[in-house]
Parts: sequence; C-alpha cells; structure tokens
Amino acid sequence: MNATALAARLLTERPRPRGIAGWRHAHWLAVGTVCLGAFLGQLDASVIALVFPALGRHFDAGFAAVEWVALAYLLVLVALLAPIGWLSDLVGRKTMYIGGFAVFGLSSLGAGFADALWILVGCRAVQAVGAAMMQANSVALVARGVPEHAMRRALGIQAAAQGLGLALGPSLGGLLVEHASWRWVFWVNVPIAVFGIVAGWYLLPRTRTCTPTPVPKPRGREPREPRFDLPGMLLLTGATTALLLALSTASGLPLPGWAVAVLLPAAAVLAVALVRQERRAARPILAPGLVNTPGVRSGLVVALIGYLLLFCPLVLGPVLLTGAGVSTAAAGLVVTLLPAAFAVAATVGGGLLPRGWSDVTRCRFGAGLTAAGLLLFAVLPVSAAAVAAPLLVAGYGLGLLLPANNALVMRAIPAECSAVGGGMVNMARSLGTALGMALSVLGVHLAGAASGGRTVLVALAAVAVAAVVLTRPATARARPAAATR
Repeated sequence: MNATALAARLLTERPRPRGIAGWRHAHWLAVGTVCLGAFLGQLDASVIALVFPALGRHFDAGFAAVEWVALAYLLVLVALLAPIGWLSDLVGRKTMYIGGFAVFGLSSLGAGFADALWILVGCRAVQAVGAAMMQANSVALVARGVPEHAMRRALGIQAAAQGLGLALGPSLGGLLVEHASWRWVFWVNVPIAVFGIVAGWYLLPRTRTCTPTPVPKPRGREPREPRFDLPGMLLLTGATTALLLALSTASGLPLPGWAVAVLLPAAAVLAVALVRQERRAARPILAPGLVNTPGVRSGLVVALIGYLLLFCPLVLGPVLLTGAGVSTAAAGLVVTLLPAAFAVAATVGGGLLPRGWSDVTRCRFGAGLTAAGLLLFAVLPVSAAAVAAPLLVAGYGLGLLLPANNALVMRAIPAECSAVGGGMVNMARSLGTALGMALSVLGVHLAGAASGGRTVLVALAAVAVAAVVLTRPATARARPAAATR
C-alpha cells in the first residue's frame, strides 16, 4: 500500500456499528466521548501547577524555567485551535478528534520519561497539538451531533466534564506527586487517551466537511481550491505569544525590563496585521464572516471572559487562603468548590431556573451571580468558612453562563463549518484561561498577595458585569459562505 492510499484510508471516517447508530439515544454516547476529551484536557490544565515544585527539585531549575512547562502548552494551544478547526472542516471532525487522543497519549508517555527539562517542555508543546485537535472539535461534535432541543443540555454536560477535570486535578496531582512521582501526572493520561480512541472510533458519527470556496483563476482555467492561510496562522501565533510573554515578564518571568515595552506593541501590531490578512485571505483561519455575525463576536468575548473569571480565582484562592494561615490541603479543598459548583450548575443547575427563560436570560443571570460571588470574595474576611459561599455562588453562576453562551454562538454558525466556530470558541476559552492565570499572578506580583488579590477580585466582578451587557441574542445561522470570508 503506497503512502497516498494509506493516508486516504486513515482519513476515511468509519460509520458507527448499526446497532449503535440505530439507537435513539446514540447521540448521548457521542456526547460522553466528547466529555472524555474535555475531562482529560482540563484535568491536565489544573494538575500541572502541582508538579512545579517537584520539577524544580528534580531538574534543579528555578520557577521561571519550570513555568515554561505550562507556558509552552498554552502558547501552542492558543495558536493552533483556529487552524486545526479550519483543517477539521476539510478532513473530518471525527478523524481529527480521534487523532488528538493519539497525539496527546503518546506525548504524555514521552513527558513522563523526559530526562531533561527542555525535553519535557517539547513534549508539552506536542501535547498541546493533541489537545487542540480535540478541543477544536469538541463543541462542534456536541452541537451537530444532538437534536436541537438537547443542545444546551449536551453543552452543559460537556462543561460539567471540564469542571470535574478542573476539580479533580489539584487533589489527584497532589496524591500522585506525594505517593508516586511527578512522572505519573503525565502517565495517567495514557490509558484515558487509549480509551478515548476506542470510544471515538465506535461511538462518534461520521461528520460532514465544509466545502471550500474556489479561488477564481484567469479566464480559461479551472478554479482551484484555496490554500491554507499560513500567514494568518503565523500572525496569530506571534500575537498571542507576544501578549502572553509580556504578561509573564511583568509577573516576574526573568526577561529584560524592556521586553514588556517591546512585546506589548508587537502584539498590537501583529493583531492589526492579522485582521487585515484575514479580511483578504481566500480561506481565513479566523473566518471574519463568522466573527462579524451578530451574536458570534459578542459570544466569543463572553466565552473568553467566562474562563478568565473561572481561572483567576483558582490561582488567587490558594494564595489568599494560605497567606491568611489556612493549610495548603484545606485551601485546595475550599477552592475545589468553585469548579464543583460550576459542574453542578452546568448539568442540573439550570433546572432551578424558570423554564421559559431563554439562553440570553440565563447568560445574564449567571454573569450577575458570578459578579456577586467575586465581590463577596473580595470584601469578606479571608478564611476557609467565609470564602466557601462566595466560591459556590461564583461557580454556580459560571455554570449557567458558559453552556448557554456557547449554545448561542453555535446556533449562529452554519452547520457545514461548525468546527471552525468550535475552534474559535475553544480558542477564546484558552485565551481566557491563559489571561486568567497571567493577570492573577500579575496582580499579586505588583501589589502583594492580600491587597493585590482583593484588587483583582473587584476588577473581575466588574468584568462579570460587562458580560451581562455584552450578551446578545443569536441570529439565524449564517450562510455557509460566511465562513470563507
């Protein structure tokens, strides 16, 4: 079998077994498979901070060097989500999703065997490629694989799987580091990835692809398919890298002082160049036609805000609590209340709301609850008992906000190009995650743990109020052509 035939065979999506495909609840099996990837990705995101001290001791490296284990992952993930969403519309979302499990599992195996810090950082970058292959397709697989009436519930279940991964990460990481080795933090991903490959092969339905718009050729020639938007990908990578490096440098990353003054303008210039490139590209990776659709642009901003609001307290909580004399173990358990409430609200919490409420109303109510919880966290005395209630309120509000917001965005995106839209949603989520971590560390670094943490929490409450204002109703699904321009 030659290489072309082998590639064609690997890229051909296989149908589900007849017994599964014919079952009227088969779409929930597909949702469960997507939840497995969502759980794995967020488990890995929340567990990694627990291994920093162990990695520093093992590799005899400072915190700034060890931080690249997380930073490399975030940079690659943010840069690749939209391009992989574009590619998934061409080769198939099922194929790309299953491939993501394979890449993630193999790179996790390599990370556990790494005998040098630079090798571990490289494995984490490859891990991010696999995570991007899964995350760029997860929302699209859920949104297009379930009936319309069940989409919000399905997206809520997916968000709950993410919340469960976030909640289990700190406790699982602590147990593995204390009783086994930091290597098991990565090796634990391997059996989950293998199970995900098998489940995806049998439980995910075949997906349609988005037909690219031909680029006209001179008269007398046949139109050709548009090329991959490599300049757009490079500009996106440069802009996000410059922004995150600038924030990390301001937060204590040991780069020259002038780096922030250079990196921030560079990020702005690259962002402007990216917008211009995407407007004239034949097949843009960020699909301006989708971004400019009413309800999509504001929804992407709200998605970014939502995950910024989720991750900032996860970073700030332990700092404030341990600074007030709470033990590390107790602080970890208290902070777990935030993602736990998020998971509960995303699955069953909406049932406590009036049945006639629209997704827009749910979004605004959830954002308002989040603002109230964060403001209470900022003004109440810092103790395990006092902080618990505000974290529950904020987590519950986010569990109402994010699934309803994602449903609004996906309804406004054409079914043929849903992976591109799903990739943009997940890119907004990853940017929000990265900004949440960076801004919380920046606030503490500039103003000290107590005062800086409270200042950041008050600012987050104001950002949550902005999410109330930004939420917009979804319009009818855009025409397929909107994804190409």
